[in-house]
Amino acid sequence: MIDIPQELAASQQEYNGEAGRTFIAGLPALTAEFLGRWELKVDGRPMHGVSALVLPVLRRDGTPAVLKLQLLDEESAGEPVALRAWGGDGAVRLLDHDEATGTMLLERLDSSRMLAHHPDVHESVLVIAGLLAHLTSFPAPAGLRHLGDIARDMLEQTPEALAHIPDPEARRIVADCAAAVREVVDDPGDSLLHWDLHDENVLASERAPWLAIDPKPLTGDPGFELWPALANRFDPTDIRWRFDAMTDVLGLDRSRARAWTYGRILQNSLWDIEDGRPLDEEQLDIARRLRDPTG
Repeated sequence: MIDIPQELAASQQEYNGEAGRTFIAGLPALTAEFLGRWELKVDGRPMHGVSALVLPVLRRDGTPAVLKLQLLDEESAGEPVALRAWGGDGAVRLLDHDEATGTMLLERLDSSRMLAHHPDVHESVLVIAGLLAHLTSFPAPAGLRHLGDIARDMLEQTPEALAHIPDPEARRIVADCAAAVREVVDDPGDSLLHWDLHDENVLASERAPWLAIDPKPLTGDPGFELWPALANRFDPTDIRWRFDAMTDVLGLDRSRARAWTYGRILQNSLWDIEDGRPLDEEQLDIARRLRDPTG
């Protein structure tokens, strides 16, 4: 019998409503099904993020792995597609996958050695930049969400969203972000993007110093990947260094990378407005500090 973490149940309730409650209710049976189907033995306490239960297991031959169970949606459906494309090169290896439920068996990395715990933030940023440079060098497989569609949808939402921002400066920043996206929306790129490579989604392993986990992949421009490392362990005085370092490592055109980073800030701001939350001040500060076109 697997204990379902209360935090996971709460986050599913918050973000997915009835679908999340249904997923949590069926999770013990789903776990038991795949432990049996893939001949797995539980080998530790359950772990979880916002949306998935991750269970340390041993395969029949004694190989350590993790069983990842998550609600199947537009984001999670792309995860095995991206992991197959990368084939363990810079990212965690996919060992097995059930398409109907989205359940995955993954190689086990060292969850105690997370990049977020690295004491040198600049080195952490460079690790993420190096991983992104490699991962985004892969062409995106067919069928993934496309940045162009996401960007056009954001631009359609922006006029109504602006009316819900009472602060004039914040409203102007969000409008400026939309204007920047409008300049690049017709050339959204075709690289395989991780989308969520922050420092808690990078783990150490025996076969590689650092590997990416938990992609929410899409097809698009690598400039859309930079925002998580700008926001990790937020330091307003370090934003420009991080942006410059990452664009250098990835070999990106700085003005396009800035525009797509504004796209991430726009995306996050639209979600804040939709959920009735105030705009995140750190997001707004990132936008302010990237504003100088000569930087």
